[in-house]
Amino acid sequence: MTSTVTTTGPIARTGLAPLPGARGPLSATVLALLWGEDPPPADPGSADPFGDDLHLALHCCYELHYRGFTGVDDDREWDLRLLGMRRSLEERFLAALRAEVAPDDDVAGAVDALLVEPVGPGAEPGVSHHLQRSGEFWQLREYVVHRSIYHLKEADPQAWVIPRLPVAAKAGLVGVEHDEYGAGDPDRTHANLFAAMMRELGLSDGYGHYVDAVPAATLAEVNFMSLCGLRRSLRGALVGQFALVELTSSPGSARLVRGMRRLGCGPAAVRFYDEHVEADAVHEQVVRRGVLAPLLADEPGLAADVVFGIRAAGVLGDRLGAAMLDAWSAGRSSLRVPLPDGPGR
Repeated sequence: MTSTVTTTGPIARTGLAPLPGARGPLSATVLALLWGEDPPPADPGSADPFGDDLHLALHCCYELHYRGFTGVDDDREWDLRLLGMRRSLEERFLAALRAEVAPDDDVAGAVDALLVEPVGPGAEPGVSHHLQRSGEFWQLREYVVHRSIYHLKEADPQAWVIPRLPVAAKAGLVGVEHDEYGAGDPDRTHANLFAAMMRELGLSDGYGHYVDAVPAATLAEVNFMSLCGLRRSLRGALVGQFALVELTSSPGSARLVRGMRRLGCGPAAVRFYDEHVEADAVHEQVVRRGVLAPLLADEPGLAADVVFGIRAAGVLGDRLGAAMLDAWSAGRSSLRVPLPDGPGR
């Protein structure tokens, strides 16, 4: 005799993010829709396209396509009002990005520019330079909190583009993603290595734990990945974003390793960025020859989108880096909710 197990409601799952608090009318509307309420429409037309309200609202819409939220029905992922709201938010964000990024289809030139780090009196030092040379421990912990919004789901936004690529480019991108996912070893996935680093630095490794603490600039950088990954029409831009990360992260990771060792961080903390020094140096060649070259050979019309993805991701990364450095130079936290060992607490 066999028995049948039935359920009468949503299956309880662990590791879900808690719903954040609203930051304005747009995010309040999205949160109400997530709870199944029927709020009045909210118009993103006059919202700051790089502001807290819009980007928290977008973040909440996108998270439905990843792990979801505690207490929110999985079927909200395909709620028509939420999908319509998401599209309006995306259009506002995309229009602002396109206004900041000059159109160009010179992929080789854009890639070559990524491989040259500015030096000399006019060069602006980045966050990794600061943390390597003189950053304080509380600043390192804040940096890790900012990065946790992406790295606790590292490689997931880029995975959306895999079925949308021609075969040769797909094979190259999957090769890089294989490394990001630990080459088959769950303990070596980059998301798990990042979580181990957070624990060693005395931070929570809970998925979505710090969403309320991070500003719009942090959310915008990750939202751009999700936006490009979820829209087939932006597959070229997602490959551009992917190229920017893989071609530029190795030197920055090396600087972070030196900074963490200077600050006395333990091996579990250092391991995450140490892993990226070697891995991303290899990935640079794979992305150039195994992803970009076959993609553009098959779909040359995507060249302008690839450049847009590279440069838009650069704009968003620069905004976040500048926000952190400006706050730290003024002796204040770069987070909306400072950590216990940071200024303001």
